Amino acid sequence: MTETTSDGVTWLTRDAYDRLKAEYEHLSGPGRTELAKRIEQAREEGDLKENAGYHAAKEEQGKQELRIRQLRRLLETAKVGEASASGEVALGSVVEVELAGERMEFVLGSREVGDAGGLDVYSERSPLGAAVLGRVPGDEVSYTAPNGRQIAVKVLGVRPFTG
Repeated sequence: MTETTSDGVTWLTRDAYDRLKAEYEHLSGPGRTELAKRIEQAREEGDLKENAGYHAAKEEQGKQELRIRQLRRLLETAKVGEASASGEVALGSVVEVELAGERMEFVLGSREVGDAGGLDVYSERSPLGAAVLGRVPGDEVSYTAPNGRQIAVKVLGVRPFTG
């Protein structure tokens, strides 16, 4: 579970931190070496203008370097901890709400959470996430949907996300 707060700190559970750190270490170590070898092998095949393998490997290298930079920034700003058990909706919470007459549960956090146990994940910056952040069970709020409609939400329950 991850999310970046307004002060630039990224909140991570221990599991998410360990998983992202392992990904970073692989991509920036053995992953880079493997890709460099593939590029070199493709380069040896001849004319680079018509070498699809070379161009594909170079494109993959660009994507990998971007992911390495993203992971480095994420890990540098990480604050490792567990979700709050205060009863207030916070980053890392599983939130149960009544939305448009339907009950639903979701995790308030980042998509980097990986497996959210089958729950949807909403960012604190999403309209729904921003509306419920800091609320407690029993609170009723509304938010403006992307189509401009006002949507009423009632917070029914909140618990820490445990993975």
